Amino acid sequence: MTPLAQRAWFWPVVAPIGVGVLLLVGWQAMCDYFEIPPYLFPSPKAIVTAFLDDYPTLLHALWSTLKITFQAFALAVVLGSLTAFIFVQSRVIELSLLPYAVLLQVTPIVAVAPLLIILVKNTPVALTLCATVVAIFPIISNTTIGLRTIDPGLLSYFRMNKVGRAETLIRLRIPSALPFFMAGMRISSGLALIGAVVAEFVAGTGGRSAGLAYEILQSGFQLDIPRMFAALFLITLTGVVLFAAMIGLQQMLLGHWHESALKGET
Repeated sequence: MTPLAQRAWFWPVVAPIGVGVLLLVGWQAMCDYFEIPPYLFPSPKAIVTAFLDDYPTLLHALWSTLKITFQAFALAVVLGSLTAFIFVQSRVIELSLLPYAVLLQVTPIVAVAPLLIILVKNTPVALTLCATVVAIFPIISNTTIGLRTIDPGLLSYFRMNKVGRAETLIRLRIPSALPFFMAGMRISSGLALIGAVVAEFVAGTGGRSAGLAYEILQSGFQLDIPRMFAALFLITLTGVVLFAAMIGLQQMLLGHWHESALKGET
């Protein structure tokens, strides 16, 4: 095995890329061999051509979707963390409010989005709230579990030294909860993107604020299937980048001290 192949990053990067290249080559070969029309199932070459022909509009739509995604993700992180901090203060508070947090998780966003869009006159704000509803539960759930999952011996030590509730939260509970919080962020970032796209589908907003969901709808109406796939590819690529960014952030915050992120550990 070459020294390059022995590096920690080599196989996690090269193996998925290799599988992706093989899938694309096979996809293109099948479309060419069976002469499948692009309006039924486009080949990778047709998708790339459609993207290059209309990339300014698609990239502008991507930015509109990303703005909703980032705003919803930030709001979910802030509100979800604050809710978790409230939950750990009292079991009674947690038992009283947790069912309503679960209610947000299990309610289909396609049922909530029309109501929010009607009640909130500002469309971008309504879309952000819809995406936040989708993304907030993993933050609440994981952070609450992390804040409660602490070493009993350390907790007894803090109590023995009469450390206050606020200092215990900062010095003990938050560091212990950080791995759980980061896991919640990995899930929430993808859900924020999904929520933004679903909300855009429901709203059907066009014009300068149109997102990728609107471009997908328009491409479907016009039977421009390669362009539709190009927009779908941008959504997929964005989700992968968001997940990778959360992995990088976790490595930066936990890589030097927590076993879940230490390299070379099994």
